[in-house]
Amino acid sequence: MQIDLKGRTALVTGSTQGIGAAIATGLARAGARVAVNGRSADRVRAGADRLAREVPGADVVPVAADVTTRAGAEQVAEALPQVDVLVNNLGVFGTADPLEITDEEWRRYFEVNVLAAVRLTRLFLPGMTERGWGRVQYIASDSAIVTPAEMIHYGMSKTALLAVGRGFAKQAAGIGVTVNSVIAGPTHTGGVEDFVYELVDRDLPWDEAQRVFMRTHRPQSLLQRLIEPEEIAHMVVYLSSDQASATTGGALRVDGGYVDAILP
Repeated sequence: MQIDLKGRTALVTGSTQGIGAAIATGLARAGARVAVNGRSADRVRAGADRLAREVPGADVVPVAADVTTRAGAEQVAEALPQVDVLVNNLGVFGTADPLEITDEEWRRYFEVNVLAAVRLTRLFLPGMTERGWGRVQYIASDSAIVTPAEMIHYGMSKTALLAVGRGFAKQAAGIGVTVNSVIAGPTHTGGVEDFVYELVDRDLPWDEAQRVFMRTHRPQSLLQRLIEPEEIAHMVVYLSSDQASATTGGALRVDGGYVDAILP
């Protein structure tokens, strides 16, 4: 399959590291002009420089702005008057005693993981509608369906994203714009190796350690290893392409079979 995104501009929020950086790289390799986003100007510049090295000749735009605020989102819209592919990847997560999560934390998770994506969709969807082409994606999680007891606030926010994606897909019906959510499973990102080695023998090589971790602590995974960020990116790049023109309103799983269901 030859995916060609030349002439398209993509914005990936929270793309200085982890899954977001992998998505930005994948889109750049497909020929898209890619905006790297984060709150810190230094981190954004470093991420943009790293992407330019990994994909020689890539058109990379550093956009430092806090998209969890209205002012930050509007700043991005000013810097990028046209966005063809919007990937709402930014998110926060963490564990907490369910009965100890404060009102402020509930609000923070909603503001960062849900409302920031809604706000950017409101800003960029009208332009996609006028041009008759666009792609909007929300990076969700298996926690949207299998809510962890220790991360109820996180699971809530990711479940909300699935509803947001389905709703905006209906808003964009029949105009050449697709809207989808991507359900990411347990992924090998920064800090995960330390977390794994807290639970398994530190003397084990990484490949074996992660498999022991998955068998013991994530036994429902059919992949039986952590997902690499690039594997999430492959789905996002496909959904950003012309080849995915008939896929909209969906919640597509890149979860290694973690969710024990045929449909979300």
